[in-house]
Amino acid sequence: TTYVTKEEAAEAHSKEIGEDFMEFLGYNPLQNSIDVYFKADYITSGEIDQIAEELTAKNFVDEVVYDKPLISLLNENVTKISFWVLAISAIFTFIAVLLINSSIRLSVYSKRFIIKTMQMVGATKRFIRKPFILKSVKLGMIGALIALIGMAIVLYYMNKSFPELELLSDTSILAALFFGIFLMGAVITWLSTFFATQRFLNLKTDELYY
Repeated sequence: TTYVTKEEAAEAHSKEIGEDFMEFLGYNPLQNSIDVYFKADYITSGEIDQIAEELTAKNFVDEVVYDKPLISLLNENVTKISFWVLAISAIFTFIAVLLINSSIRLSVYSKRFIIKTMQMVGATKRFIRKPFILKSVKLGMIGALIALIGMAIVLYYMNKSFPELELLSDTSILAALFFGIFLMGAVITWLSTFFATQRFLNLKTDELYY
């Protein structure tokens, strides 16, 4: 919050209009005021309306003024942008999972005869799956690290270009996001490799040629 006296308000208003309006009126019609700056989570029509009602009910408050249409427009735009960002992110995630899954299936497919040979000499399914899963998870973690480095660079330059967005202010959310992406890289490759190897482990020898 910032306390603004009526003298300061009159001086600022005179600079805006380019002349001293008090010379014509003979007095200062402005009142002392407090400029309130909200945190991003509270900039919604419902929250501000409720706060405005609570403040207006106080005896020492004459009125509460804010740009209600602008706040409504801001909330609508944020909602639309959030929806499209989530939709595009979901599409890209789906494409990434398909590509990862296809690559792993092709890799396992090229080793299908080795898998069946190991199985025929008595190797357990877990023993056969282990090297495939370890290799895929390792590649998934490397891919996640590369993605995180790229995202960190983008966030750094965006925060530098648009400091008002405060993209790097909440370290807990950033840490959770980075950890989630790294974990997804390992989990997706682990699941894809598990099901790909399981498929060929369950095939009969004659079915390997099709």
